[in-house]
Amino acid sequence: MREFFKYLFASMLGFFLSMVIIFIICFVIIVGAISSIDSDKTVVVTNNSVLFLNLDQAITERTPKNPFGSLPIVGSEEKDGIGLNDFIKAVQKAKTDDNIKCIYLNVSSPNAGYATLREVRNALIDFKKSHKKIIAYSEVYTQGAYYLASVADKVYLNPEGALEFKGFSSELTFFKGTLEKVGVEMQVIRVGNYKSAVEPFILDKMSDYNRKQVTAYVGGLYNTFLSDIALSRNIQKDSLYAIADNYKVQQPQDAVNFKMIDALKYKDQILEELKGLSGRTRGENIRSVSINDYAKNNTDTGEGKDKVAVIYANGEISGGEGSDNQIGSERISRAIRKARLDDDIKAVVLRVNSPGGSALASDVIWREIVLTKKEKPVIASFGDVAASGGYYIGCAADSIFVQPNTITGSIGVFGIIPNFQNLMTNKLGITFDGVKTGKYADIMATNRPMTEGERFIIQNELNRIYSGFVSRVADGRNKSKAYIDSIGGGHVWIGTDAVQIGLADRIGSFNDAIKAAAKKAKLKKYKIVEYPDVIDPWKSLMDEGTDKIKTYYTKQELGDNYFLYQQMKKVIASSGIQARMPFEAVIK
Repeated sequence: MREFFKYLFASMLGFFLSMVIIFIICFVIIVGAISSIDSDKTVVVTNNSVLFLNLDQAITERTPKNPFGSLPIVGSEEKDGIGLNDFIKAVQKAKTDDNIKCIYLNVSSPNAGYATLREVRNALIDFKKSHKKIIAYSEVYTQGAYYLASVADKVYLNPEGALEFKGFSSELTFFKGTLEKVGVEMQVIRVGNYKSAVEPFILDKMSDYNRKQVTAYVGGLYNTFLSDIALSRNIQKDSLYAIADNYKVQQPQDAVNFKMIDALKYKDQILEELKGLSGRTRGENIRSVSINDYAKNNTDTGEGKDKVAVIYANGEISGGEGSDNQIGSERISRAIRKARLDDDIKAVVLRVNSPGGSALASDVIWREIVLTKKEKPVIASFGDVAASGGYYIGCAADSIFVQPNTITGSIGVFGIIPNFQNLMTNKLGITFDGVKTGKYADIMATNRPMTEGERFIIQNELNRIYSGFVSRVADGRNKSKAYIDSIGGGHVWIGTDAVQIGLADRIGSFNDAIKAAAKKAKLKKYKIVEYPDVIDPWKSLMDEGTDKIKTYYTKQELGDNYFLYQQMKKVIASSGIQARMPFEAVIK
């Protein structure tokens, strides 16, 4: 009888837990469905409204669809973001919308790269042609935040706030000492002295080649940063350089004295000013609409039967399907092929924001671009970064558009094969033994050092892939292989330099690239269609839920050190020959 009750209670407990899980899943589905419906609703914009720009949110290539963002699901805690495409269209619409009287820009620490921030700035500068005002206010401005805010007609700071203006710095992390302590040797084979993605694992500081290119890269970004602010604030660039170099902005009043800030004000004073600009009386509340909601109202994609396809290639490059934040060669090449075979699509814009990745996957995508170029115009638009494999997939385009602070080039390849023998045998006491039918049957083994013969074979393969990479760039850019090799070798270039040396054609925005594609196809009226389709959030939740939960808890444990863990994991997990940006520098 005792055993009977034991199994009975166990069955009841199992049934109860199953019902709880089913209830939670049903709850998530119902609430998520309601959220999805609500998120698609248009917003009524009343007279005398203020367009509110919260630019601390993520500014991605496309607006993410995340109906679970507000639900208590571990791993789905990401805040809402807005796509650059939707942001630009919304600001363009606001420019001629009589209901929108002004813009209120609030930003402390933007979540985007500097090329994306420049696209945002340029959209706001264009908005000002309407003679509607932009008011910027924050309690704290980071350098990126001030870069955006500086376009405003009035830039205000809290009287007890802070403006960060100190110049750019970039710090790289090196793991050689750690690897030596745990007994792991990273066996590196590469082509190109500047291909320095491997350096953190074999050196304890930057090589001379890497220091040279990082100095040029950071300096180029900083030059664009200062030039743009100087133009917006009517301050000499040399003066801005001196202010930052000597750290002259230490107190809020310093920012006013140097004319970087127009006045120190509290939030209530800003609200009163916005009331005046939007035509509201003192006793009335401000009518405002967020950029996220306002963007939902803008569903206009153009007119006519003819179409221009925009294909988004965002993230690291790998084989397979990938995701909205990772370029999968199968998914992207299929999207390009679909655009090529659609007779209504007259031109293609490839929007690239990628540090590269798998050399093989990059070549698969490149092939589709080459085939499409034979049938219709293909224009490439590079975002924050289009380096190594990211450059590879766009190099065959008819024309390449970059921002001055786009990171591109890095024509080179490398391979890393970790050797865990010392760790396994000397530290953990694990040994390996086996048989093989050929001398190289276990080539790429990670439980022993490479032999000279193996290194020779792998180096030859890298040389072959690099030669192919150079040939594809030379053909696409109509240059000699010798010339491309001279500016290759893994060297990273910023957009302005890329145009000067022939790796890109024009400094221009995402919209400029779309207009160029339409012009080349001789289109006056056209619709814009976007590929690939955004992945269904329900499918993403089911397919990637476990990974998101693991990532969530890892971030909770490691905090700011998660970045280091992520970098180590990326390189160790990289299989095959890589066409990847030589470093992942963080600008501070």
